[in-house]
Amino acid sequence: MNAPTSITSRDNPLLKRLRLLAHDTTAYRKQGQVWLEGDHLCRALLARKQRPDMAVFTDAYWLQAPHDLRDAADKIVTIPHALMAGISALESAAGVGFVWNLPAGAGLLPGEPAVVLDRLQDAGNVGSILRSAAAFGFKQVLALKGTAALWSPKVVRAGMGAHFALHLVEGLAVDDLSALAVPLVCTSSHQGDWLHQARLPSPCAWVLGHEGQGVSAELAALASQSVRIAQPGGEESLNVAAAAAICLHASAVAGEGAAR
Repeated sequence: MNAPTSITSRDNPLLKRLRLLAHDTTAYRKQGQVWLEGDHLCRALLARKQRPDMAVFTDAYWLQAPHDLRDAADKIVTIPHALMAGISALESAAGVGFVWNLPAGAGLLPGEPAVVLDRLQDAGNVGSILRSAAAFGFKQVLALKGTAALWSPKVVRAGMGAHFALHLVEGLAVDDLSALAVPLVCTSSHQGDWLHQARLPSPCAWVLGHEGQGVSAELAALASQSVRIAQPGGEESLNVAAAAAICLHASAVAGEGAAR
């Protein structure tokens, strides 16, 4: 383990860069790095056998930090709690954060199950969908242009570590999805097969649309199937993240049954 470097000036260039990563929605695209704050996100990265480029600790937390966090990176920085609070986007600043180099950009994976995000705007919804995708075995998430930035600070926090289990591709156009070579299944609040009765293809790509407008007409026209969820309670529609969890679970169960 290398000795930590102590930083005490809030004007230090590194701290300015970390503040940008912690607050700016698309800073990761220019810097090629993300800021992961807090024990949970840091450990989620380590659990996926990934290594951060840098670990940043508050002075107090460094003295008591577990060995797996202390030994996680070759570059170690310690700063006063007040400076961590100046970086943090959390209500209460954490004692540790990692800087992680994003994987090199890659295209979609043909033939693999996928979740397609069509112009979803809410960071919380996007992060929750990433969690469901990882939980139910959908290894790639494809974001069309107009979707909230997948590695933005709010989406990363809402994803709770799911990002590190997924192959993520951003900025796609509808035409790019033809390379998937699996059926597209669109979610809908008012038309299509009832999910509990539907015969779902496996593998497939689930298409989740804009919170207000739903899936675009252009994309819906390419789908082999449209699916809706029965709502005996009578609500007009479900939150898109809740609908995604229900659909992806049903699809995973159907896929397991077909494989037996």
